[in-house]
Amino acid sequence: MLAPIMGKTYNWAILGCGKIARKFTADLSLLPNARLHAAASRSIERAKSFAAEFGFRKAYGSYEEMVDDPEVDVVYIASPHSHHHEHAVLCSSHRKAVLCEKAFAINSREVESMIESARANDTFLMEAFWTRFQPSFLKAMEIIHSGELGELKMVRSDFAFNAEYDADKRLYNVDLGGGSLLDIGIYPIFMSLMALGKPSEIRTMASFSPTGAEETIMMSFGYPGGRMASLVSSFASHSPTQAEFWLENGYVRMNRQFNAPTSVTVFKKGGGERTITFPEGIGSGYELEAAHVMECLDSGKRESDLMPLSLSTDLMEILDRVRREAGIVFPRHDGVIPARG
Repeated sequence: MLAPIMGKTYNWAILGCGKIARKFTADLSLLPNARLHAAASRSIERAKSFAAEFGFRKAYGSYEEMVDDPEVDVVYIASPHSHHHEHAVLCSSHRKAVLCEKAFAINSREVESMIESARANDTFLMEAFWTRFQPSFLKAMEIIHSGELGELKMVRSDFAFNAEYDADKRLYNVDLGGGSLLDIGIYPIFMSLMALGKPSEIRTMASFSPTGAEETIMMSFGYPGGRMASLVSSFASHSPTQAEFWLENGYVRMNRQFNAPTSVTVFKKGGGERTITFPEGIGSGYELEAAHVMECLDSGKRESDLMPLSLSTDLMEILDRVRREAGIVFPRHDGVIPARG
């Protein structure tokens, strides 16, 4: 449920007017303390069209113009993740609060730079990992960490859909961070990180498209005490898109589509299986992260307690390790990924 609305109404700007921006804005418009203030694109025609569709007060044909607007309070960055670093630093340097779509950036160096800029300018920064705020996810984590089913032994998670191959589109463009890993593989990795922490060992098997973008990747994570995670993402096939957590005395399953608001099935040895459903929210789920950002700003926070910058740093470090092990490189951004402990 959303927290009670507090006094301030925040002027939101959308940076990048694509598909994810459209989903986010539809939910943002449902929040009474969020004002749709500005839409910004590199194309003024696209910005004007987006602004007219959703009722924004202003449209900008450049991101520089948007951040120069003194009335903008919060910017939602919805550009390709290859540009998140550039755009987050631009916004922070103009003292705008930032909610940046995942993947947070291309690599850990970029994430560190984004955090440094936000802290130097005393501005709010958060990765827009909407799953973190879903009631189904929160309930699954509560059960897993409660101990009622014993120790967690295995995480198994998948995310795959059959994407039409197009060398010119973002999903297959290495210059835009293309490949399944940063686009959808980040979700299974996030599940393992939240349930088991950072892995001590990573093994991968990947296949690549003609553009050099990774198309399918299987990941095996090892943890102390013999705990494991088996994770997969792919643009080549469809999958159940579920997250399963196997414990000593039962299991928890986040049902399809696990990254979005969904149901949770719990099996307990000797007690059978039950499925927990949740009341529908006012939107499709993106409104929860937006409401949380405004709660943080109301409290004067510069980062979230639920989605802290340290969590985004850990997530990106794991993604770097996976890419290094699998041989996934984005030449314009990082060439060789720096080794990490």
